[in-house]
Amino acid sequence: MPIAPALITNVLSDSIAEEIGFEVGDRLISINGQPPRDLIDYQFLCADEVLDLEVLDKAGARHQVEIEKDYDEDLGLEFATALFDGLIQCNNHCPFCFIDQQPPGMRQTLYLKDDDYRLSFLYGSYLTLTNLSLKEWDRIAQMRLSPLYVSIHATEPEVRIRLLKNPRAGEILSQLRWFQTQRLQIHAQVVVCPGINDGASLDRTLLDLAQFHSGDMPTVASVAVVPVGLTRFRPAEDELIPVAPQKAREVIGQVQALQSKFQTQMGSTFAWLADEWFLIAGEALPPESHYEDYPQIGNGVGSIRQFLKEFQQAAHALPQKISPAKTFTWAIGNAVEQAFQPILHRLNQVEGLTVNAVALCSDYWGQTITVTGLLTGQDLLQALQGQDLQDGLLLPAVMLKQGDTCFLDDMTVAQLAEQLNTHILIVAGVEELIAACTRPLASL
Repeated sequence: MPIAPALITNVLSDSIAEEIGFEVGDRLISINGQPPRDLIDYQFLCADEVLDLEVLDKAGARHQVEIEKDYDEDLGLEFATALFDGLIQCNNHCPFCFIDQQPPGMRQTLYLKDDDYRLSFLYGSYLTLTNLSLKEWDRIAQMRLSPLYVSIHATEPEVRIRLLKNPRAGEILSQLRWFQTQRLQIHAQVVVCPGINDGASLDRTLLDLAQFHSGDMPTVASVAVVPVGLTRFRPAEDELIPVAPQKAREVIGQVQALQSKFQTQMGSTFAWLADEWFLIAGEALPPESHYEDYPQIGNGVGSIRQFLKEFQQAAHALPQKISPAKTFTWAIGNAVEQAFQPILHRLNQVEGLTVNAVALCSDYWGQTITVTGLLTGQDLLQALQGQDLQDGLLLPAVMLKQGDTCFLDDMTVAQLAEQLNTHILIVAGVEELIAACTRPLASL
């Protein structure tokens, strides 16, 4: 199957590409005679000092472009997608897959099941290793694509096959031995489904993975233990049950016992519990020092502690007083309501500033405990319609599709703002939260 030319969506200022005359809408066909499959190929091929590019301009004309540059100097091109030859999709049928727990009729991209090792390498998304051809395994080895992020869930073949509903899922230990032989690393995750891969199965999985954490280049660098997330749209016939507070406390105790063992034997916690376990259990989060260098931050492991730490460090920038006075509503998931109380208290110490937190669960997904990133436009509309939101609504950027203004239910920020008749401020991180609260409204 031919590789489609890569669509250029941005040409960076003061770059080689801008100097040569590249424009948005041009397409890159080949580099030194080789069509790049993806961003990995592009970056590898562009490392050379002499490049011969074949380009299709936006008018449809072909051009040959010769470039001499320093080794590893970037051309300054950005593309519509990191994958020029298309997404490698998942061939599993995991009952806990969030893609299958969405309602019909959403935008098509929400139903794409990513199981692509290239996105794992580039962006840290998780894959299962069940759909790789020998050619792809060879490419991982030859290009040293490490670390990858792998959904393990269970190391017992029969349990992993049951979870992924794929007979190839039982090969995971031999695949980990392959990574060990190649001296390549992975970060692992285990999604715990009560009654299936908890209890003794979880012990075995973590102990098996710990056998691959040794030497100066441990094959399994870290593990995240994550509670299964279920929605009201999941197939009626599935065997899954949600994680109850008692189960969360049980898993916390079980994993913490292993963490002590790993600390003694390996000098690392190695396997971390996602923050969500403590929120479900109603227990205090571990101290910030527990998370080492946050190897599983993308899995929600230590993200609350990190946010609290960043806020504490940035809080010195808060003024003693603002004028004119402002009042905001800050929408968050009810899972973090208690954890964020110190932030709310500190913001409200600023004279003239009032921030009212509204902690919501998601009726849309049918959840009683909801992390902020899963709140939808409909959840916000249902909870806030008719309320006086004063100077505006603060919305964490994690609610939105990355680089877009759509919530998970396809509602846009503009649509929500119109229906609530309010000003909406999207805040990504601590600095933007503080800026939104303290700067004059006209400058936001």
